[in-house]
Amino acid sequence: MTETTGTRSDHTGTERASADASPAAPARRSAVRPAAVGLPLLGVVITLAVWWLVTSGLELVHPVSLPPPQAVWQALTASADVLLPALGVTALMTLVGFLLSVVAGVLIGMALAASRRVERMFAPLLVAVNAVPKIALGPLLVVSVGWGSKPILTMVFLLCFFPIVLSTATGLTTTPADLAELARSLNASWWQAFRKVRFPAALPQVFVGLKVAMPLAAIGAVIGEFYSDKPGLGYQILQYNGIGDTATAWAAIVLIALMSILLYSALSLVERLALPWVRATTSAR
Repeated sequence: MTETTGTRSDHTGTERASADASPAAPARRSAVRPAAVGLPLLGVVITLAVWWLVTSGLELVHPVSLPPPQAVWQALTASADVLLPALGVTALMTLVGFLLSVVAGVLIGMALAASRRVERMFAPLLVAVNAVPKIALGPLLVVSVGWGSKPILTMVFLLCFFPIVLSTATGLTTTPADLAELARSLNASWWQAFRKVRFPAALPQVFVGLKVAMPLAAIGAVIGEFYSDKPGLGYQILQYNGIGDTATAWAAIVLIALMSILLYSALSLVERLALPWVRATTSAR
């Protein structure tokens, strides 16, 4: 009788503890959301304050070289009918070139991971291509592939594919030993081990390469637009800088930065949705 009473009291205590703990979980989640929004906003405010202090407060930089934030904002609102359509062009080129880089980079990384001979043959060539200054290829791309979207997409691809290849090959060749041993103990075929063990285990590493490549895609799109007739933000930067309107040119640069932040955040969200186990098993953040 005493044991039964003790068991019931323990069970009741457990229920009370769980009931007391359940409201704390939503409180913790709700406490995280303001920080997720407030801290980036605080960073933006600090950056704008430093920008204003350097350009207007202390006048350490000439306004022609770096206009103050209020001048850039005025230029952005005055030229919104030109800059916003240009933002759409640059965003489209960035996304298309990035997706092409993802497809090609993952396939090349898989080929390097599948065969050591293939890796030894082509890895030095990939390193050499990545080491070439991409801005020096701009005029040559116009001659090689012509005007329009082709030089832009080629520039995005050249900047993005190497980190994707490297992260994919690294992820596929560093499968945890316990998972590889489990696949062997179950007599899994090569394809079964790849599909259910090696590739899922490599996905966190692959996403590292994707997140490195995403800002590079925006850089590649802008560099490609320097040598193209596409009226994107890179094209507008050259045009406004050529007539001495540096405030509008800097407004275009600010739009490029905002676009990169949004694309990177979207990719991070995709990673969280596609790999929910990573946050639960690797970090408490």
